[in-house]
Amino acid sequence: MDFKQIVSHCKEYGFVYQSSEVYDGLAAVYDYGPNGVLLKNNIKEYWWKSMVQMHQNIVGIDSAIFMHPKIWKASGHVDAFNDPLVDNKDSNKRYRADQLIEGYADKIEAKIKKDVEKARKKFGDAFDEKQFRETNGRIIDRQAKIDDALGRMNKALADDNMEALKSLIEELEIACPVSGTKNWTDVRQFNLMFSTQLGNIAGEDGKLYLRPETAQGIFVNFLNVQKTSRQKIPFGIAQIGKAFRNEIVARQFIFRMREFEQMEMQFFVRPGEEMKWYQYWKDTRMKWHQAIGTPASKLRYHDHENLAHYANAALDIEFEFPFGFKELEGIHSRTDFDLGSHQELSGRKLQYFDPELNENYVPYVVETSIGCDRMFLAQVSHNLVQEEVPDAEGKSSTRVVMKFHPSLAPIKCAVLPLVKNHEGLVKASKDIFDELKFETSVQYDEKDAIGRRYRRQDAVGTPYCVTIDHQTLEDQTVTLRERDSLNQIRIPVDQVSAEVLKKTNMNNLLKEVV
Repeated sequence: MDFKQIVSHCKEYGFVYQSSEVYDGLAAVYDYGPNGVLLKNNIKEYWWKSMVQMHQNIVGIDSAIFMHPKIWKASGHVDAFNDPLVDNKDSNKRYRADQLIEGYADKIEAKIKKDVEKARKKFGDAFDEKQFRETNGRIIDRQAKIDDALGRMNKALADDNMEALKSLIEELEIACPVSGTKNWTDVRQFNLMFSTQLGNIAGEDGKLYLRPETAQGIFVNFLNVQKTSRQKIPFGIAQIGKAFRNEIVARQFIFRMREFEQMEMQFFVRPGEEMKWYQYWKDTRMKWHQAIGTPASKLRYHDHENLAHYANAALDIEFEFPFGFKELEGIHSRTDFDLGSHQELSGRKLQYFDPELNENYVPYVVETSIGCDRMFLAQVSHNLVQEEVPDAEGKSSTRVVMKFHPSLAPIKCAVLPLVKNHEGLVKASKDIFDELKFETSVQYDEKDAIGRRYRRQDAVGTPYCVTIDHQTLEDQTVTLRERDSLNQIRIPVDQVSAEVLKKTNMNNLLKEVV
């Protein structure tokens, strides 16, 4: 499905709403609806259990959103947490300079993909995409334009050269999407942190920031956690929490928001062993994504050309969203920058005594950081499909279905009495509902014809539907319908819970990622 259909489906079926919609909305801020909050919680549970519960040497914390302002000075956010900002003088619209250039590259890439698809149709099974991209003259020229533009952009960003960025925008003849003109201001840096005041203290003394990332709460608690949990290096600290960034251009639905949720783990290792663990977490995190059914073709690694000031190695796991491959998760070797910076500015030692080496040192850190909201969007984007299926009479009909991994589905089972006002069927259905609700997320639905109810459950990704009919009252069996195969089988009432849990229990999923 295209992106507009995905956004529309999310609202219609209670996954995501525009925040403050009754007041015409608040840009780049969204609320999660009844099905959305369940899916999001399941994603967080999957991450937390696979990261903390499945590892003896990883523990969790929940640090405060407000922290001492010196933390952001030490981390580099006060001085270096910026995006290149440029305005169009005619539309008065504000843009990120790097995203304008990336958009230029995306348009050329779209032309390349169009040529590739034409060739694929022409040559059929004999088509070799890699060879075609490497030998077709037009594609080679277009790819060279992409590489040149992005290469020069990356160099300008690394050099903090805003003049070079503006020159590149002008040279590429990039126009404002709104006004269509190329009348740009100078490019300047824009700090992304939201600030507020502490109580009644005025001025700089009372200035606080809404945290732009959750990692620093882990670093400043490093010694507290290590001592109280008695962990030995290597060990990790995990956290799920809200972060806030005053994005210049927040776009693409929940992909880029001003208030978002991160799932991060900082893994503390001996200096010199960071690349070994960097590789370990690179492999482990890719396996985590694929375990829930995300195909390898929709995931890829992207190594950073410009490393952040704290890193000696960094890559993204990118997912193919409807608008192209974009960052889903970051894996970074952060060296000892964070602990070292906090140690220097605070004047307190943040070191670990290694009994095997009989020495103190500031540990190195390997980070895995994934946006919960982006993971949510990736799951919805990949699993929302429209397909042709046989109807009750064997004819072809269209259904919209979300094929979530059963463990992540918002509702695991729907209980459906065949007839709405039949006292016996309603009672039997509610008895089954009351039993299942202790085991998993279950929904009772008696409105509309049974076929329409099936389609409604398909649209929110419910793996199983249990239909209670007149035969149930005679022999205590029900119809169990499976979402993906559409198979319907009769099973005894007392086996419903076991059948549903067999595929929806997250423990079975966790065994695949250990």
